[in-house]
Amino acid sequence: MFVGSNDGILEHLALSGITIAVGLLVWLVLHYLIRIVVKRALSENTMIEHRSLRWAAPVLRNIDPVMRRLENERRVQRARTIGSLLNSIVTAVVAVVTGFYVLIAFQIDIAPLLASVGVVGIAIGFGCQQLIRDFLAGIFITIEDQYGIGDVIETSEVIGTVEAVGLRITRVLAEDGTLWYLRNGEILRLGNRSKGSYRPPAVDSPDATDALSTPRQDAVPAAAPGPASSVPTTNEPSESAE
Repeated sequence: MFVGSNDGILEHLALSGITIAVGLLVWLVLHYLIRIVVKRALSENTMIEHRSLRWAAPVLRNIDPVMRRLENERRVQRARTIGSLLNSIVTAVVAVVTGFYVLIAFQIDIAPLLASVGVVGIAIGFGCQQLIRDFLAGIFITIEDQYGIGDVIETSEVIGTVEAVGLRITRVLAEDGTLWYLRNGEILRLGNRSKGSYRPPAVDSPDATDALSTPRQDAVPAAAPGPASSVPTTNEPSESAE
């Protein structure tokens, strides 16, 4: 009796060990593939950029090295963000699936567990709506390349230069030196001044302002109201009170 039970336990342990090993192998392979894809994407972007701009090499030598460093940093951060997101998704999916198969290896009914996980997931989804919204907005901002490091953006809250772009928060340095932390899900309307052909609004010159505020010299001043003059306006001689 004990021998049979021990054999059954050992069989379950062996099956669960194989399941965990397979899950770990799948996780390592997927992480390796993601790393290769991210590196290849960076190298392809660099090669395309060099090929398309080879004719302008003499001009590119005079470009500000700070701008080139910002563009490179922006591309690297974007690739790393997408790679980190994919790694997190792969890790979560592989861990959940492997855990379910381990429970199945021990002949545990996972139907009630799946129902409980579904209810808990719905509750967490309702409780963390804003957090999920921020992460989804950050994912689309990164994938669509709406803005990046070094871009000057304008929102309803602030106008400044982007210093960092994350999945939940964007860090912006305002024109007055204030460092703003904007939640991605709350950015409803945004303008990127670094893309397109932005032109600063025309400012009136001080001379024009003075001309508008200073009255013209040839203008006839209006007569100031005052008491009626005692000097007679007729040509008749006035009688003296002698």
